Amino acid sequence: MRYFLLMFFLIFTLRAQSLNLEECISKAIDTHPDIKRALLDVKKSSSSVDIADADYLPQVTLNAEYDPYRTYVLPQNGTFHTIDDDGWQAGATLNQKIWDFSKTTSTIKAYETQEDIAKLSLQDVKALMAYKVKLQYELILVYSEAIDVRKSDMQAKRELYDQATALVKLGMKTKADASRFLSAFYVAEDNLGIAKANYDKARNSLSNYIGEKVEDGVVLEDSISNNTLYVNDQLLYDAVLQNNPELKSIAKSVEKDELLYKATKSSHYGSIDAVASYNYQDTLNSYDSTLLGITLRIPLYSGGRTSAQVEQSLLAREQTKALLNAKALALKEEFSSLLIDLKRYEKTIKAKEAQLTASEETKRVLDARYKQGLSTYIEVLDATALYLDAKLGLLEAKYAKSSIINRIVYLQGNIL
Repeated sequence: MRYFLLMFFLIFTLRAQSLNLEECISKAIDTHPDIKRALLDVKKSSSSVDIADADYLPQVTLNAEYDPYRTYVLPQNGTFHTIDDDGWQAGATLNQKIWDFSKTTSTIKAYETQEDIAKLSLQDVKALMAYKVKLQYELILVYSEAIDVRKSDMQAKRELYDQATALVKLGMKTKADASRFLSAFYVAEDNLGIAKANYDKARNSLSNYIGEKVEDGVVLEDSISNNTLYVNDQLLYDAVLQNNPELKSIAKSVEKDELLYKATKSSHYGSIDAVASYNYQDTLNSYDSTLLGITLRIPLYSGGRTSAQVEQSLLAREQTKALLNAKALALKEEFSSLLIDLKRYEKTIKAKEAQLTASEETKRVLDARYKQGLSTYIEVLDATALYLDAKLGLLEAKYAKSSIINRIVYLQGNIL
């Protein structure tokens, strides 16, 4: 029984220390405040549509009044007499908009467009959150491997120092050899500390994004090696322009500003409303009254306010159009730069892989020659540095390439 419980606890612990990229993105989207704020913006925009719709629905108001003491003036035989008495009245009024020259219709459509903008903003926030999670997730992968490389480097330099110390005692090497290897060991130890610090920073950042602690030594799936793009440049560029949430949001803003401009312009013409009311009054005499009619309201003079509002809405529309063109240009520039960098890093990865193979062989030969006294510590350290640069450089190049791909995925508004 104890063995079974121990195995169950071990399996549970191992599973708890494993995370995949999709799981991290899902947790971040479910818990991060930025996502919740964007969701609330969508709900707020939906409420604004309901408010605008209400202008085309009947508006009913009830009114009532009771006067416990009131003086009534009555004419009698050319003179006025007063009577003090109480009195009350109650009634209801119904207003129904018939036509306002499409002002309300345009306003409703504008708020519906604002709801679409809020949904696009939510999509953009989700895609951005996924992009940020990918960066930190892959940084953990990179720094985890960098820590292993730094540990191996530090161990190798410690072994070289021990060998040099032994050879000094035999008179085969000078103290300069041992001192230089010891210095190189301390540098490697410091670099290991830097790699661990960067690893912890990335781990803490990922913890903040997903809303739970990412343990030290967490097992992550490799999302870097298989992160590739298979679409040609033009199709990829077209996909970015067609699907970018921010660009689509600005295009929707142009539509909204156009609708608000029409609504503001229509306010010059007023509105036609149907009115119905019923009132019952019990004062000195009791009677009721009814009203059924149509009203026309045309604003003749507003001190220039309406004209200024029309001009303001027109300027807002033109300003949003300019913003749309600027965003499209910025996207084109960013996408072009990303493609250039992507192709450059593909070549860098190939070069680093070749450099790694060559430097590993060179390091192996020089280590063997050094033990036989056929090479100097300077040659050994140079070979080690070249090997280390190639290995870490390959990690950085793969991460940079994957980050570019993740950025292109984000620009299309995609999560994965």
